[in-house]
Amino acid sequence: MHLDRLARRVDQLGPVALVDPLTRNLLAADQAAGVGDPGKWLTAGSEIILYGGAFGDYIANTVSVETVGAEGYTNLTWKHPYFPGFPVMPGQTYTWWTPDLVSAGAAMMTARVAWYDVANTYLSTSSASTAGVPLVATVPAKAAYLRPYVAFTAKGMWLMGSSVLALGDISAALTAGERPTGEGAPAYSITKYSHAASDGDGAFRDIGLELVEVTAP
Repeated sequence: MHLDRLARRVDQLGPVALVDPLTRNLLAADQAAGVGDPGKWLTAGSEIILYGGAFGDYIANTVSVETVGAEGYTNLTWKHPYFPGFPVMPGQTYTWWTPDLVSAGAAMMTARVAWYDVANTYLSTSSASTAGVPLVATVPAKAAYLRPYVAFTAKGMWLMGSSVLALGDISAALTAGERPTGEGAPAYSITKYSHAASDGDGAFRDIGLELVEVTAP
């Protein structure tokens, strides 16, 4: 029944989020590689400046922390291209890490993600217990989005490099050196929906969906 309402846009027009369990890195390819348009990241005003990526899709970004806020840190957040954050479901497990910033010696707190509900209201933050290691966190109740970020604690410049946001616990693979290519977590529009009884006594249903990626709000 829920899928039927979703396909028929009963509750809202969409688009819809699809969390693919086979995706190894939910960041887009360029975002995962730290290259291209700085608009894929969110900074606190002029406290952080990203250099390089504005000059080309394949140009690496360097993170320049110009100043640190009164709280003692300033955040750099990885943005989803459509939703307020990366879509999640309570109970799922996610891994988040920025290995190249870690290896560059960037002055950062532990890896962190912020959780938001479906109305984009902040719920809580999860952080790794040890600096320099991947964060493995379980989605809390009522959460619909996560925002992965790093909190810099001092001024400096470092090459952004690779980053990974993955469904499940892949921390062992990451610390062993694996760097999954970004595959993205696109928004989709349902363009075709079928729902009919299977052959036989009708105890089962055949359900089909056709999805088209939404590339702009």
